[in-house]
Amino acid sequence: MTIEEILAGESKNVEFKENLPEKSIKYMKSVVAFANGTGGKIIFGIADKTREVIGFDKEDVFKKMDAIANAVSDSCEPAIIPDITLQTIDGKTVIVAEISEGRQRPYYIKALGKEGGVYVRVAGTTRLADEYMIKELMFEGSNRYFDQALCTGLTITDEDIDALCKAMKEQAVKNTHNEEQKAVIKDVGRQQLRSWGILIEREGKDYPSNAYAILTGCGGLHVAIQCGVFKGTTKEVFVDRREYTGPLWEQIDEAFQFVLRNIHLGATIVGIYRQDVYEIPPDAIRELIINAVVHRSYLDHGTIQVAVYDNRLEITSPGKLPMGQTMERMKEGYSKIRNEALAHAFSYMNLIEHWGSGIPRIIGKVKKAGLREPEFIGGEVDLRINIYRGQISDTVDLNRDLNDHNSAGKVPDNGSKVPDNTVKMPNTGEKVPDSSVKMPDSEQEQLIYEYVLENGSITTNKAVELLNVKQRRARIILQSMIEKNWLKKAGAARSTIYLKNIEWQ
Repeated sequence: MTIEEILAGESKNVEFKENLPEKSIKYMKSVVAFANGTGGKIIFGIADKTREVIGFDKEDVFKKMDAIANAVSDSCEPAIIPDITLQTIDGKTVIVAEISEGRQRPYYIKALGKEGGVYVRVAGTTRLADEYMIKELMFEGSNRYFDQALCTGLTITDEDIDALCKAMKEQAVKNTHNEEQKAVIKDVGRQQLRSWGILIEREGKDYPSNAYAILTGCGGLHVAIQCGVFKGTTKEVFVDRREYTGPLWEQIDEAFQFVLRNIHLGATIVGIYRQDVYEIPPDAIRELIINAVVHRSYLDHGTIQVAVYDNRLEITSPGKLPMGQTMERMKEGYSKIRNEALAHAFSYMNLIEHWGSGIPRIIGKVKKAGLREPEFIGGEVDLRINIYRGQISDTVDLNRDLNDHNSAGKVPDNGSKVPDNTVKMPNTGEKVPDSSVKMPDSEQEQLIYEYVLENGSITTNKAVELLNVKQRRARIILQSMIEKNWLKKAGAARSTIYLKNIEWQ
């Protein structure tokens, strides 16, 4: 630990403690959270607010190290073995307890049990895990995949299975680039679906997995892509909105077409020919949507959100990064599959080529187009990727919205256009009335809800700051929004956060 690192303050993987608390639970939550995440360090002997190096007397430091080791051993389940060392900073001795990323998830505090003792790190703070997060950790800890688990409550017929096989073959053919590729595509049958985990065979009968329900849009799992166009750079003013459901490949095409209709199309001269050029490479857009669909968490009941702002395209995918995955590794092409059955299906349908190569390809195409490198945000609750828009100004600048029927069908190298029978909202610069868009009635609740839509969650302290009210009033407003089903509560005590309960209403 260097002075520079200390001055940088606490982070996702670093926490400071001025002294060794008398009650070990005050830091045991962080121990568990680090084990459930990507690991981290607790530095004892540094003030968390001032970042002043306090240190410990040499006579006491070894007793404190033993106390930390014993507390971790006695308090956590499954067992966590920290690496506890001493470090000298500015001539003072501090204790560094390093917690490695755990494999036997979920880790929890024994005294609180699994229901109340599982903690995770979110934005540099330790928070109580909600029900979805606990399930996610359980699947990771048992090395299983949610999409390959039995989809309870869904019954299917032989005709349903045959229809899925036929549809997947059609998509595989559609997504080829030449006749040679089409010629080698084989039929997909039941045995193949079983080997991928899309079907589960029991006593000679086939049952659907979650992957079957997700692929087909059946089975009670609300799987959708929400698309919106916003005036400006925030979600304050809707210009247009859509929600696409049904088979995943249809959702991808419809979301892709939605983006193309709402970004600019220019033209440049290549030799003696005019060539249409989108301000964001279409292949990168499509691949980004596909990547979100195949890698999102389907345990999380949220939806993929595709938002077009004046300055950027923003795609948000529900769920934290899978165990072992980081932003850096993802950009380098390291693949960590969360949905193995879906990945096999997408590979067969030629929606993905080589596992893990999608993100590097997207980055390369965007940079080649002269745009800034895509921005990756989050990874702890959801993953947000921004591609910043560039204005095309070449030999010819059409600078037109793709709602113009003359250009609506011009989608390069992506097959036929997906028809959109809905009516496009006019881009008037004002908020478009939409009876399906719901917001809380009171101005204070609207401010909170807009903040949650933008940031994913809110704390009581943030609500106090946002509304300029006292804590008691903020709690009353938040509780009222829970009762009205606008928000849901996660965590307890100081770890409480409030999450959106109704998506884009």
